[in-house]
Amino acid sequence: MGELENCVNCGKLFVRLTRPVCQDCYKEEEKKFQIVYEFMKKRENRQATVMEIVEGTGVEEELIIKFVREKRLRASQFPNLTYPCERCGQQIKEGKLCSDCSTDLTKDLKKQEEIETLKDRQKAEERARQKTYFAVDKLNKKD
Repeated sequence: MGELENCVNCGKLFVRLTRPVCQDCYKEEEKKFQIVYEFMKKRENRQATVMEIVEGTGVEEELIIKFVREKRLRASQFPNLTYPCERCGQQIKEGKLCSDCSTDLTKDLKKQEEIETLKDRQKAEERARQKTYFAVDKLNKKD
């Protein structure tokens, strides 16, 4: 069953099943997608960039980028469709991060894992030291 939410575009209250937008906004997005797609189908527009599509169709840049991210407009068919990396802003054709940012994050994660492994090893050694006990020889007590 859906939950009541406000549409992220218009703020209207609706029952959310799958999309974060109401039915009216969804229909409007679909109309705009058809406008963009018809524009891109023309041979002379297949090399268009996002900004050229905005100028040619009047559709908002964010919505065109959303279509590319959702792979409704494929970079393989339209080679100049790019959008900014979410971390640094460099233009990319797929995913959320450029290769440089992805590599940096991977390195940072590996370094963090190494730190966690080292901390775990230190904790284990400390526990091993705490488990060590010493016996007292009661027979050789000097009074």
